[in-house]
Amino acid sequence: MLNNMTTDCEEEEGSPNNQGDRNPKESSPFINSTATSDVEKSQQYDGKNMALFEEEMDTSPMVSSLLSSLANYSNLPTGSKEHEEAENNEEGARPSKKPIQAPQLGTLMGVYLPCIQNIFGVILFLRMTWMVGIGGVLGSFIIVFMCCSTTMLTAISMSAIATNGVVPAGGSYYMISRSLGPEFGGAVGICFYLGTTFAGAMYILGCIEILLIYIVPQAAIFKIEGLEGLEAEVALLNNMRVYGTIVLSFMALVVFVGVKYVNKLALVFLACVILSILAVYAGVIKTAIDSPVFPVCLLGNRTLVSKGYDVCAKVVEIDNDTVTTKLWRSFCDSEYLNATCDEYFINNDVTEIQGIPGVTSGILAENLFGNYLEKGVIVEKRGLASQVDPDTSATSTNRFVLADITSFFTLLVGIYFPSVTGIMAGSNRSGDLRDAQKSIPIGTIAAITTTSIVYMSCVVLFGACIEGVVLRDKFGEGVNGNLVIGTLAWPSPWVIVVGSFFSTCGAGLQSLTGAPRLLQAISRDGIIPFLRVFGHGKANGEPTWALLLTAGICEIGIIIASLDAVAPILSMFFLMCYMFVNLACALQTLLRTPNWRPRFKFYHWALSFLGMSLCLSLMFICSWYYAIVAMGIATCIYKYIEFCGAEKEWGDGIRGISLSAARFALMRIEEGPPHTKNWRPQILVLVSMDGEQNVEQPRLLSLTNQMKAGKGLTIVGTSVQGKFLDNYTEAQRADQSLRKLMETEKVKGFSQVVISSNLRDGTSHLIQVGGLGGLKHNTVMVSWPRNWKQPEYHQQFRDFIEVVRETTVASLALLVPKNISSYPSNGERFTEGHIDVWWVVHDGGMLMLLPFLLRQHKVWRKCKMRIFTVAQMDDNSIQMKKDVITFLYHLRIDAEVEVVEMYDSDISAYTYEKTLVMEQRSQILKQMHLTKNEMEREIQSITDSSRGSIRRKKTSAPRSQPSIEEGGRMTEQPEEEVQLIHSKNASSPASPTSLTAPAGGGATWTDSKGADKGKNMDGGKDLFSMKPEWENLNQIDVRRMHTALRLNEVITKKSKEAKLVLLNMPGPPKNRVGEENYMEFLEVLTEGLNRVLLVRGGGREVITIYS
Repeated sequence: MLNNMTTDCEEEEGSPNNQGDRNPKESSPFINSTATSDVEKSQQYDGKNMALFEEEMDTSPMVSSLLSSLANYSNLPTGSKEHEEAENNEEGARPSKKPIQAPQLGTLMGVYLPCIQNIFGVILFLRMTWMVGIGGVLGSFIIVFMCCSTTMLTAISMSAIATNGVVPAGGSYYMISRSLGPEFGGAVGICFYLGTTFAGAMYILGCIEILLIYIVPQAAIFKIEGLEGLEAEVALLNNMRVYGTIVLSFMALVVFVGVKYVNKLALVFLACVILSILAVYAGVIKTAIDSPVFPVCLLGNRTLVSKGYDVCAKVVEIDNDTVTTKLWRSFCDSEYLNATCDEYFINNDVTEIQGIPGVTSGILAENLFGNYLEKGVIVEKRGLASQVDPDTSATSTNRFVLADITSFFTLLVGIYFPSVTGIMAGSNRSGDLRDAQKSIPIGTIAAITTTSIVYMSCVVLFGACIEGVVLRDKFGEGVNGNLVIGTLAWPSPWVIVVGSFFSTCGAGLQSLTGAPRLLQAISRDGIIPFLRVFGHGKANGEPTWALLLTAGICEIGIIIASLDAVAPILSMFFLMCYMFVNLACALQTLLRTPNWRPRFKFYHWALSFLGMSLCLSLMFICSWYYAIVAMGIATCIYKYIEFCGAEKEWGDGIRGISLSAARFALMRIEEGPPHTKNWRPQILVLVSMDGEQNVEQPRLLSLTNQMKAGKGLTIVGTSVQGKFLDNYTEAQRADQSLRKLMETEKVKGFSQVVISSNLRDGTSHLIQVGGLGGLKHNTVMVSWPRNWKQPEYHQQFRDFIEVVRETTVASLALLVPKNISSYPSNGERFTEGHIDVWWVVHDGGMLMLLPFLLRQHKVWRKCKMRIFTVAQMDDNSIQMKKDVITFLYHLRIDAEVEVVEMYDSDISAYTYEKTLVMEQRSQILKQMHLTKNEMEREIQSITDSSRGSIRRKKTSAPRSQPSIEEGGRMTEQPEEEVQLIHSKNASSPASPTSLTAPAGGGATWTDSKGADKGKNMDGGKDLFSMKPEWENLNQIDVRRMHTALRLNEVITKKSKEAKLVLLNMPGPPKNRVGEENYMEFLEVLTEGLNRVLLVRGGGREVITIYS
């Protein structure tokens, strides 16, 4: 089917990057752009009044250069012409070698005649008459009209695609792959390749059928004479297999030796096809004048096999004697008149009718309707009386013409459709055409119009000229073994027999020439990795390995051996190819991509969709199980390319669909927050990069993957310090590093790098502008700042607190994993353990939702969930536990529940000492005038003295038991600032702390330094006498430290062995004073725990009990 099949990739043969997507014709607006030296470039623009654009000439050449490149463009493929010239010059390079001339083929020679040759084929000569006899003129006309309409609509779509820019050699595969993308292109390309290969097998089988049945039947290796039924069928098929393999080997050898011989014989094969068709039309005209003599003998209404009789009579008179004939001896046990004969032979008379009564005989009315037959049924003439004894079984059935297969309408569609394929022959030669954009539409549509008229007229003329029993006689057994269409031809049946034999040989050779080139084109594109070996060939580019594979697949069709069984197979593959051509045109039209500007204007998306629907319908009409197999093969190839194939960007329509669908979906997403049932963490992961632009906390992405399970939005962001103009390359490297790590950690999402004058602003920009429209992040994940106490990391923890503040203002949830390096990778598995949730304040349900999401991942799947909640003095802990269990039941979350009771206790000396050390450190860090070394020494000395004091006080004033009183229930406060550890009556010794939360969730620190300064607790005077400086401490900070220590002790006691601890994260201080204290409180709160995830809600409910 294919000829001169090459791709643009072949034009780059010898370049180191020989891949389809690197073709300059695809990636550059300049078709033949060549590199020039800097000197040439500088000289090129001298004195041309272009100084204004001088700096941009490297990337934006002058219009005159572009026009020069276009004028010199030649899209000659490395196809059969080049191979032919390479073979002629194999003996050695000629010094005076002539340059390759530009292609000069016009519409007639380049498109019209090749399409005519490929469309007319074996089915027209071997099966068309039988189809008319079985399906009737009306049924056959419907089949022909449907198939021709399908190819015409496909040709219109193909013309639009082919005229939308320069189509390098590569034909249908190139058009589909560049229009629908590498996945569809590869899948359909392989289907088209298989269809072309099986077409070669079908042509070879047709060639052998003509040879063994109509030309030299005596050449059969497995003799059919004397065999009946199944035995005769098996012998015929074995002959087809043996001779088919021999012919296939010979044809493959011819193609291997040189495709030039195929090209030189193409005109001869085309002449045979045209002469044969003209002979048929001449025969039809002849029947109107003088009908040919082709008698058919009938016994009753049954057609007799012509080799079973010499005279169409039971007895003949010779010299007044009645002598029995060969026909008598076939049905009787002896040649005598008193012999015992077959009952049907005795009861019915022998009649002779004219096989070709002529176009004026009125036989058309008899052949108008179908006459479908079961396998083994005798071919009978309509309207002729016949006496059959129902009690007598039929004998000697081999003397009658029998139906060799069970026929039905859909079978006829599958057998006939290959006769309308071949419409791609013109587009496959696009590299040889003088003006492909003009020739392909005109030539292809004209060829389809011509062949459709011929097919439709043949259906009517066959039904009007030939007797029905002859039409249904597939192998011409009733007309002396003649080819049925040959009986109609003038001047001789041999014109059709010889012509059809050579045309099928030529078509088989062309299939074996085109299919390997198509496979080579797919292989060289590199989209299917395991096919790359078939991209190699001989030194002149001949696809040797692809030819071997093609011959092997073709042999499968030869082994099937039945033309009627092979035809539906290739129908499937061609129909699938045509379906995707129509789909490509429809998509490009509907998407209205700016580059879709075909010169061929007579197309419409509705026509393309109609053609696509017809193709899909015909696939299932022909054979539903073959259709499912073909679609299964295409689907497997599609998924293989999607997962394992090379990434290609060809500007295809599927990418356009994705863009349109994404835009449509984004516009549909409401700008407001989603409903609680649809809420899922859309995470912005903030990472930092080292000097080599590598991610410092790769486990952040591992945790993200475990939490997301591939769902929802993930943005991995980082900032690069500097200016955009100076640091753009550095930002690109950082982006590549992020993408690589995301691929390694299997995080599905997007990377984003911003360049800012300082990292603080860059992080703020990411939080503000991440996402698009309604698809924005609602959660920020940032790692806990390591070594924040050291002076060189002073800015790092301040940036961290700013992130906490900004997420609070923006109503975003915040996740802060501590000790991130100890978190599991995606490859690890916990076989047991617990995920502990410490539910101190209500944060909208984030603490409940996150463990549930984590346990969906295989890393955490075996871990059990435990929820701890804190009961205060006046709480009923038993009732609290019941309420929590009920709440979890309605949430459909399985977890153990434990209520921790925390009672009042005095503030210990250890708490005061910790607070003192914390405030002293804060004061020192504010003394920015100290040098770095002085600062470190000062801090170290204070820390050492404090530790000694703590050790002394530990012996004299042992710490009390880990208990704490929560002075009030969780209540809403009217004030904007809500205190985590601060009650309204802070001076009361019985209620040193209070736990409160806003309606939206997370609580905040309120730094009111000095508000309660000097208000000593009644029970603390003895403590102050131990160390006078304690009396000057901020009592709010003391109570906060007290709470942090007590909570830490309880959490450590209960969750020391937990695989992960989730804990409410207090809010940051409202002002800049006390930031170091905030970090210290969090440090004390999480001290001694391996993996801690601090969680801060975003101010809205994220989990619901309702369905």
